[in-house]
Amino acid sequence: MGAVKTLIFTYGTLKRGFGNHWLVDELTKRGDVEYRGVCQTAEKYPLVCGPYNVPFLINEPGHGHRIYGELYAVSEYGLGRMDELEGTGRGHYVRRPVLLRSGSEPEVEVRAEAYFADESYGGELWRRWGRVGLPLYSESEAEGYVRRGARPQGVTFLEAVHAFIKEEAGVH
Repeated sequence: MGAVKTLIFTYGTLKRGFGNHWLVDELTKRGDVEYRGVCQTAEKYPLVCGPYNVPFLINEPGHGHRIYGELYAVSEYGLGRMDELEGTGRGHYVRRPVLLRSGSEPEVEVRAEAYFADESYGGELWRRWGRVGLPLYSESEAEGYVRRGARPQGVTFLEAVHAFIKEEAGVH
């Protein structure tokens, strides 16, 4: 793997066994990603699902739960591919620093980055969920995940997010 490595915390569809892990598999085969283990955020964060059961980590530290996920060391090329998938250039997600705790004993703190919902709608998603989030994006949430190719045509992802926010509160 190249010299430049960024630690990325995955909490949703990029995790092993979930809908977008194909990208991690592809990048691992190329030598652009290394699995580092299971960990949890040091602080509490809101984790909610939006349209198509897409998971979103909300940048409101101190609220929600300590979130479980997986840690990967990612090359510059791999990071570009992940950013593309996560829509960082399209206002879908923002990659931000996050402090993690390892699952090992004794716990070790690790600085990494994670994909957070863009500020243009993150707070609204959190309010839409009644400020009650998930501790984990699990198989039960992933059952309702709709892959990009199966989503309605002619509706952008951000349009779907804003329509989801406007739906009756409390309906997930």
